Amino acid sequence: MPAHVSISVSGPFPIRIVRKGNLSFRASSTVDEHQSRSVKYDSLRILEWDKLCDSVASFARTSVGRQATKAQLWSLDQTFEDSLRLLDETNAAILMHNHGSFNLDLTAVDLALVESGIKRAQRGLHMESNEAMAILSLLQFVEGLQLNLKAAIREDADWYKRFMPLSGSIMQLVVNRVLVKLIQQVIGEDGSVKDSASPALKKARNQVQILERKLYQLMESLIRNEADDAALLEVSNVDGRWCIRSGADRQTSFKGLLMSSGSGIGSIAEPLIAVPLNDELQQARALVAKVEADVLLMLTEKVQMDLDDIEKIFISLTQLDVINARATYSLSFGGTCPRIFLPDEKEGSLMAESHGSRKKTLNASYPKREWIFYLPNAYHPLLLQQHRKKMQNVGQGLRNATAEIVEKKIQVENVAIKGGKEPDLSSSQLQVSALEHASPVPVDFFIAQKTRVLVITGPNTGGKTICLKTVGLASMMAKSGLHVLSSESAQIPWFDSIFADIGDDQSLSQSLSTFSGHLKQISDIRSQSTGQSLVLLDEVGAGTNPLEGAALGMSILESFAESGSLLTIATTHHGELKALKYRKEFNHIKMMIIVNALFQPKTLNEWKAGFNHHLALAFIKKIVPAWLIIKITFLTVMKPLKMLVWSLTKRS
Repeated sequence: MPAHVSISVSGPFPIRIVRKGNLSFRASSTVDEHQSRSVKYDSLRILEWDKLCDSVASFARTSVGRQATKAQLWSLDQTFEDSLRLLDETNAAILMHNHGSFNLDLTAVDLALVESGIKRAQRGLHMESNEAMAILSLLQFVEGLQLNLKAAIREDADWYKRFMPLSGSIMQLVVNRVLVKLIQQVIGEDGSVKDSASPALKKARNQVQILERKLYQLMESLIRNEADDAALLEVSNVDGRWCIRSGADRQTSFKGLLMSSGSGIGSIAEPLIAVPLNDELQQARALVAKVEADVLLMLTEKVQMDLDDIEKIFISLTQLDVINARATYSLSFGGTCPRIFLPDEKEGSLMAESHGSRKKTLNASYPKREWIFYLPNAYHPLLLQQHRKKMQNVGQGLRNATAEIVEKKIQVENVAIKGGKEPDLSSSQLQVSALEHASPVPVDFFIAQKTRVLVITGPNTGGKTICLKTVGLASMMAKSGLHVLSSESAQIPWFDSIFADIGDDQSLSQSLSTFSGHLKQISDIRSQSTGQSLVLLDEVGAGTNPLEGAALGMSILESFAESGSLLTIATTHHGELKALKYRKEFNHIKMMIIVNALFQPKTLNEWKAGFNHHLALAFIKKIVPAWLIIKITFLTVMKPLKMLVWSLTKRS
């Protein structure tokens, strides 16, 4: 028996059955890995990363590029070096755009047809003519790109380094000029095989034209012979055979084969005298198709000789479309290139690595060394996109109304058409003015080096959740090679994962209440997060008794601060969590009041001791250890007791 047997089963988890001796079997699966990815994907969806990916992908010029853009942005396996490379690519593409001599728009290249042509060639099948034309467009695009790059380098040799790594990958592509000329000789601009591609093809096509001319003349002659009904007859074509259509159920003088009329009105007949010519025409057309296939097979064989180079060009241009989408998005929304770094755990200094170089400290290139997270005037990308779309729609309406007024003024000298109503521009102008004054508000995040937890407080509808999402999206954008929508270059640590618990996590399918849903999500996050992760928690400790919720939130933040994440940002309304920064044991937790608000004093009217089942649930979910549950219980019982004693003493 073999040592192990691999069995493929349906479902997401591959199973391997291992046989030891004759009795024991052991099965293992990738459930843990699947769960880890599930938590990460869920967190990104909570941040609406999928919507941002769709927005960036819309800037790609090909369908293949749009799919590749989404795949790259959703990748969870990127390393720090990968992120640096992605940013280098985006910066190089932006430089090419600003240079003005480069065309990175791949609209004219149908990458989907190129891909299908490559697959046909790999299987030994002849390509279609439109696939050959797509490959020609691919090769010509690379030629033009290389010529423009060489011209720029001739003007200034430093452009080669500035455009790296794109300049290196572009110049490495090999284009066979002989193949380009061959495709141009064989395939016409309309995508059809040229007559000049083969003498046999030209002869066969001439034969088809002769037969079609004979058949047309024959049909016209038959129609003229029907003197009374000539106006009701017309030449028709059914499945490539020449026939005569009759508009009424009238008997004709010629004999023929009745064909289906399709519509059921009138009749279509193939005259018996035309049957031999139609048969000969069908044979001639079949010969044309065969000769065209022979020509395309010859062309495919030539392509197969350069198939490796063409595949490399296809992959490179697909990647170029992805890079151009990132660059165009950044230019469109006014993004700035972020500085990503890896915190040095030993010395506490910031470490970065530029593409192709060794690690170096940020003393010279990173002036904001006192901050572990520096995000000035950052916009939420989806809010900015939504506002811009509204402005465009209202602006378009205003332009349409203005054009209508101008058109009416041209038509009538007295400005308005008599009896007509002139369009009112005031409402559109008011909408534009209102939108201009309601633009998204940017946020600033400056988090000190030793801070591990930031607690944000403020009134409802004050923007706390938007702040969390802005930080999460900005971090993911920087990691994925996108520019961050901030007023100046942001300084963001490279996070291996970004986790979020935001919104209502109630799940009826799993029989989870809102509180239980949050506990489960936080438990999953805590089990997957590392010392290099970013954790975002909205309304931590909410959904239960305020005192117990505050104690639970305190323990959760302490757990993440000790070893659960590189940085945790949480929002809260709990007064106890707001006061954490004043306690020595929580000196790594900082407080941020996002909006100033007036807090009215509250009177303690009623207090009842008790142990809430939510704490037991938290213990079962393994969010906090047993000793911390005891601590929470002490806090939730002793503190209210002290407050009650103090209140009674004061009243007496």
